[in-house]
Amino acid sequence: MFTMTAIKLASEIRNRKLGIEELTKAYLERIERLDGPNGLNTIAELNEDAIDEAKYMDSIKADQRGPMFGLPILIKDNIDVAGLHTTAGSLALSDNIPKDDAHVVKNLRRNGALILGKTKMTELANYTGDDMPGGYSSLGGQVIHAYDPKKDPSGSSSGSAVAMSAGLCAATVGTDTSFSIVGCATDNGVTGIKPAHGSLCADGIIPIAKTLDSSGPITRDLKDAILVYSSMRDMTLAPIEAKSPNNIHLAINIYEKDKVSENQLAMYENVLSKLKDDKAKTTELVHGYTEYEEEIMKYEFRHDIEEYLAGSSANRKTLKELVEFYEADPDRMKYGIRYLQEALYLASGKLDDPGYIKAMSERKRLRKEIIRELSQYDACLMTGPTNIMHFIGIPSLALKLGMAKDGTPRGMILYGADEQRLLSAALIIEEYCSPVAMPNL
Repeated sequence: MFTMTAIKLASEIRNRKLGIEELTKAYLERIERLDGPNGLNTIAELNEDAIDEAKYMDSIKADQRGPMFGLPILIKDNIDVAGLHTTAGSLALSDNIPKDDAHVVKNLRRNGALILGKTKMTELANYTGDDMPGGYSSLGGQVIHAYDPKKDPSGSSSGSAVAMSAGLCAATVGTDTSFSIVGCATDNGVTGIKPAHGSLCADGIIPIAKTLDSSGPITRDLKDAILVYSSMRDMTLAPIEAKSPNNIHLAINIYEKDKVSENQLAMYENVLSKLKDDKAKTTELVHGYTEYEEEIMKYEFRHDIEEYLAGSSANRKTLKELVEFYEADPDRMKYGIRYLQEALYLASGKLDDPGYIKAMSERKRLRKEIIRELSQYDACLMTGPTNIMHFIGIPSLALKLGMAKDGTPRGMILYGADEQRLLSAALIIEEYCSPVAMPNL
């Protein structure tokens, strides 16, 4: 069952071929065997009531069930789940226990999901200091890559991505400011969606910058990701069907393509050549990298995190208090807190800084320009490193691309102006990608 998709598991539950209690216990036993400080170290906290909730769900009539009914899922530890800690991996927030679910968690429950627990993450979603390894936090330690313990598991949704790759749950939820879902997914042999900005409510989520942040699903494949994303929304998605390859017009962003390994480029070319054999059309373009994204983070972080903390149960309510906590004992964060210090000392916290106003103006200009350009394409493939999709708030997703020569998985990132078209094109592109084996654990 650990290799089954969420959609298949939901079908088995719906048809009474698989009990929810049975499935929940199986995941908990697998977590006990593979996780913990001496294992993958992905789990921040488990829901002690999960088995009781599963037993109750097994008794519910079929006509009262949602599309994710009975699926045990894990939630990133910067997203509120009532009664479980929300720390974002920070020792400074270790006392924060929300009384209410984040809005997206409420929607997941409404659609039948069973919250199995919380996953570890790169501390404060990787907004602390320089050279922070993916998956490290002062509270949780280091998340371990499931395919290669020596490899960085990427971040900041490290625990969610590794737990999904290791088959510790039916689906996971992460957050993404700039590649924390989609980049993390490509490094861990799983699939992820970062929805268009504003598609999902951000209430009850510890932020970096609300202009850039979004929660989203990390799953076994794209159909699963669409199911979870739809269940996170206030209104479910309209049905999405795979587009015929001969009707796809795919843009290829070649910005800094020369920085990509030959192995990765060959894997891209393998997919693209098969698509073109089936009459898909491709066009090269250039979308670069912008440093204005970092400016938005710096100026929004103080304002946004203090807005969250004001309504939380955490004892520390200001960025100043968080910084003082770490400065009092630098060993609490061995990779430093430069980003936190810059956000405290260089930003007003009122979103009135000239640098912030300039960055938002540039975002508005680029957003209009790039959306207009992308409107003629179904999707755009990222080759070299660019952050443009995150900066302007358009949807992006990660697909499993195949296994690299070193035995670890690789993925591809697609983005587009229109979410429906992007998902429809990605469903067929996924069929042209090579399979990714689960890690040998």
